Amino acid sequence: MKTCENQFIDEIQDILSARKRKVIDHPPFPHAAVLVPLFEKEGECHLLFTKRSNQVKYHKGQISFPGGMFDQEDITLDRTALRESFEEVGLKEGDIHLIGALDDIVTTTEFIVTPFVGLFPYPYPFRVSEVEIAELIEVPLPFLLDKECSGEMIVSEEDQKRLVYTYQYGKHTIWGATALILKQFLGLLPAWKES
Repeated sequence: MKTCENQFIDEIQDILSARKRKVIDHPPFPHAAVLVPLFEKEGECHLLFTKRSNQVKYHKGQISFPGGMFDQEDITLDRTALRESFEEVGLKEGDIHLIGALDDIVTTTEFIVTPFVGLFPYPYPFRVSEVEIAELIEVPLPFLLDKECSGEMIVSEEDQKRLVYTYQYGKHTIWGATALILKQFLGLLPAWKES
């Protein structure tokens, strides 16, 4: 059993700050940012995911991290991740300790997404945007590190079939950009994985 203790958070912060982050800049594609939210529950580190509603424009019904499109008023992408996390699930900026940023990724919908890892206190008085979010999903980090929960599947989009990486948590299938971000994050935790 692993906790989100200071030593673990410091370790992630050191790993993220010591590496050269992959930055993608492709002007026709708009920028977006997400928060990869960590929290401690029942003595274990967890990740918070959202299930997108069927009312949103992109990625309806998919599992995602809180986040969205960059707005000029945000000035920086970390502010985008914080603003969107507040709008979608009610996480206040002052309650989130940003740990660092992961590599940029490009989605099939042609967004450049910058993921930021952050820690927030739990239990938390979430305020969920019913327009954007259908459900909050709390997943123990050790579960995601178990190879049994990861796999692949074929998805069909606009008459195209492609193979995607997946994580399965109960009835929830995490795939697409969220699975790529998650795989990247988990891949940075080798020492934690083995202990």
